Amino acid sequence: MKTICTSFDFHTAGEPFRTVAEPPVEIPGESVAQRRELAVPGSALDDLRRLLCFEPRGHADMYGGFITPPDDDGADFGVLFWHKDGFSTACGHGTMALGAWAVSSGIVAVDPSGTTEVTIDVPSGRVRAQVHTDAEGRAASVDFVNVPSRLVASGITVDTSRGPVSVDLAWGGAIYALVDASDLGEPSLDVVPENLTALISLGREIKAGLADHPDTVHPEDDRLSGVYGTIFVDRFGTLPSGELHQRNVTIFADGQVDRSPCGSGTAARVAALHAAGELRPGQSLVHESIVGTRFRAKVLEETAEGVIPVVTGSAHRVATSTFELDPLDDLVPGFVLR
Repeated sequence: MKTICTSFDFHTAGEPFRTVAEPPVEIPGESVAQRRELAVPGSALDDLRRLLCFEPRGHADMYGGFITPPDDDGADFGVLFWHKDGFSTACGHGTMALGAWAVSSGIVAVDPSGTTEVTIDVPSGRVRAQVHTDAEGRAASVDFVNVPSRLVASGITVDTSRGPVSVDLAWGGAIYALVDASDLGEPSLDVVPENLTALISLGREIKAGLADHPDTVHPEDDRLSGVYGTIFVDRFGTLPSGELHQRNVTIFADGQVDRSPCGSGTAARVAALHAAGELRPGQSLVHESIVGTRFRAKVLEETAEGVIPVVTGSAHRVATSTFELDPLDDLVPGFVLR
């Protein structure tokens, strides 16, 4: 039996994140963005991704990250985010999980003030996890402070099996297509578990329908181009607290479902709502997932490149796993049933 690696598995608001602190393969590249570019099919790193993500060791909705050196001394470490279809440019729920992991593992010392900042280089830029700890030094909640986020385009029409659908595009470290579920006609397609199969199918359609749209091209770095996911939203108005309340499900990559409210997707949503004047200065968005978990988000500051969103949630360790390879096992790297 050959030991492959150890992972530290977390969930953030229900969405898995599998951290591999010491990947057992070479990771070429001079920056996190370049390392992602070089993690091509057939590379040792991509083979490791498939092994840890595919069944029977993972599943079609698994998510994780390989820890790398940072781009420079300004960050604590870098990370390559991965899912069943490849490597992503951003991951808010993963950033929260990494903040909790870094503090609980002693990678970053707990600040006596109760808020410990963990700075992480990701393919879309430099992000921060502000980890709020309790009296025993445990991560009680985590703020994800994202790269500048912005509304890219609004009112784009995409033809689908349900007819024309109006889509807004927003950047939150990746490009997301934002769709109001109430605009999808009859039969209704509310963001509830009973409609998940139909939402996955439609999310794939919308992403495919935007594949060649000029607004999906990143203006500065083509490696960041393309729609990463489709976010379907139910609007519930304003809570008695004054917070805006919405529910969403993000269908990303090729039909993968985010169980959390989606960290980078929430950042994109905040940017779009801010641009439309729907999210007032200082007002928070309560962003609920399809399983009922919640993030709270707001605009931290405005910059020339867009708004800086801060998204608050919690992440919890669920396992420490040692992965092994049996030389007689013919299911390597594994399979994806969906």
